[in-house]
Amino acid sequence: MRSQWLVSQLPPGMLTDDFFTRFVGIFQEQADTLLAHAQNMQHLADPTITPPAMLRWLASWIGLDGVDAAMPEDVQRRLVAGAARILARRGTPAGLRAFLELFSGGPATVTDGGGVWVEGESPADAAWVVMKVVSTGVLEEADFVALVQDEVPAHVRAELWVGSRRVWPVDGARAVAVAAEGGGMRPYGEEGR
Repeated sequence: MRSQWLVSQLPPGMLTDDFFTRFVGIFQEQADTLLAHAQNMQHLADPTITPPAMLRWLASWIGLDGVDAAMPEDVQRRLVAGAARILARRGTPAGLRAFLELFSGGPATVTDGGGVWVEGESPADAAWVVMKVVSTGVLEEADFVALVQDEVPAHVRAELWVGSRRVWPVDGARAVAVAAEGGGMRPYGEEGR
């Protein structure tokens, strides 16, 4: 790039004015910065090579709040790339299972009441799902539960098991405490669903 490419395009009479050439030089410097970054623009949306700060921005584009700057960079990249691939199956049992496996780092099972039935033969209650994972992966349990809560449709009763423990919904006194904090799901059988 020429060092004075913008200033040199000025009419000859303006080139003799020191203030004006310095003023246009400010815009040339900004344009040089934009041009330098424009060459990298195509790579900013690629989670495998984008700068680390951009990963969390990309995650927000696809509605993924579980990517934390404290996570190792390779984990952040894997999560953003994986979640983007899963988007086409979001809202399906296969998509939910892939999502759980991505974040837990292990196998997951999803059992749901959904299906396709002949008219008049559908069960009375098909809006439920039971999810099971071995661990919560790199996330704390509360963060993993919050992430899963965002993935499950609001009208669906859901259970999340980590190992042999049901971690969502919470029972009894824990449910009252969580509800008081403004979160969580009521245990099965409570009114107001």
